[in-house]
Amino acid sequence: MTEHNEAEQQPADYAAYADRVWQGSETLLPHLSGAYAGDELVRLRPRVGFFPAFANVTAFDTGDGVVLVDSGDFRTAGRLHEAVRKFRAGPVRSVVYTHGHVDHVFGVLPFDQEAARTGADRPEVVAHEAVPARFDRYIRTAGYNSWINRRQFGVPALEWPTTYRYPDTVYRDRLTVRRGALTFELVHARGETDDHTYVWVPELKTLCTGDLFIWNTPNAGNPQKVQRYPEDWARALRSMQELGAELLLPGHGVPITGADRVNRALDDTARLLETLCEQTRDLMNAGHRLDAVIHGVRVPEDLLDRPYLHPAYDEPEFVVRNLWRLWGGWYDQNPATLKPAPEAAVAAEFARAAGGALVLARRALELLDAGESRLAAHLAETAALAAPADPEVARARAHVFTVRAGKETSTMARGVFAWAAAESAAVAEGTDVATELARTPEGRKKAEGMISVGVVGEEDGCC
Repeated sequence: MTEHNEAEQQPADYAAYADRVWQGSETLLPHLSGAYAGDELVRLRPRVGFFPAFANVTAFDTGDGVVLVDSGDFRTAGRLHEAVRKFRAGPVRSVVYTHGHVDHVFGVLPFDQEAARTGADRPEVVAHEAVPARFDRYIRTAGYNSWINRRQFGVPALEWPTTYRYPDTVYRDRLTVRRGALTFELVHARGETDDHTYVWVPELKTLCTGDLFIWNTPNAGNPQKVQRYPEDWARALRSMQELGAELLLPGHGVPITGADRVNRALDDTARLLETLCEQTRDLMNAGHRLDAVIHGVRVPEDLLDRPYLHPAYDEPEFVVRNLWRLWGGWYDQNPATLKPAPEAAVAAEFARAAGGALVLARRALELLDAGESRLAAHLAETAALAAPADPEVARARAHVFTVRAGKETSTMARGVFAWAAAESAAVAEGTDVATELARTPEGRKKAEGMISVGVVGEEDGCC
């Protein structure tokens, strides 16, 4: 067994910081920006090392090498490799992917390269059986994924990867991995993805949730990504509650320490998903259109006020839409949208009826000033579709969506609206989207790939 210095197990600064985040007196910005991801792992307790970054990685000292849960993204791969080396617990034997998102699977390469240099066995990568299919899909849709992630995060130069480290071992429902003194219970649960795994280490009463818990409203409604599974997600959270974990290590955000806190975080998150599912189902069963369902669901404010449930990445309205897609298909029950005319043709007709696209654009600005930002967005978009090259129309659209982006709490809504504003600003100024996105310090940071999610500092523009 590897010897540990007990005095090193719980760094006071990180533990105190994580407690402040739980209390709501501190933001996630230092954590997500890598302020605590130094050249050594944070030793949370004997046998548990933690790499706190945008996407977290946990290292377990089994007494017979290291098991990693997740591996982070490509930007932190080198630092992770160095930090695990300084963990002094032997070679990495296994890496568990909690799911196939790119911010969790791109840190294995340095360990594979080390194994090739030394002639040792490379780490065994373990994942759910749906992960290889995800990687296959990512390769086939790399262009589409480049575009939607550029827009979501404001990074116009982003290129989606087409090379992946596929798992060596896959499982379907449950898998037990025993290494040294520790047992790793891998459990499949659909939630943010169809290929998700949570990991329970009973000897340490430690739960690694992957992105089934991310210090945000659950990412169950992302408008630009594939299907999510809110009801299955809630069931998984209830199953995790039954484990009695004393340490929760999330895919994003700070650890949660103490059985009571862990139970509360899991319970609150499950309740939020459950009420969204119940209300959406009731309204659908009553025969309402999607529009009525979206505007009819009400989320308990006490839940959204929790530091770990702020709608700072995804938001409940998007979850409702995803439930409609899951249970009801894509038709919104508006017969005009079943087989619609081209958007530009519809917009041109509305513009002619109103007296021109500029009339619509000016009315959009009036509505915006009156606080009707949703209506303003409809008219601004219609005007731009009717007169895509008109600079004054473009300026109006840019202003409407700039204001909307500034008022949004979620990364997803902010990204879509900011990109729309940049598109129109580029038309008005004769530039391009990349130029317009980089006009502010916040935009320049994002354009350089400094993406983040979660409750972070307002000065960073990412709250």
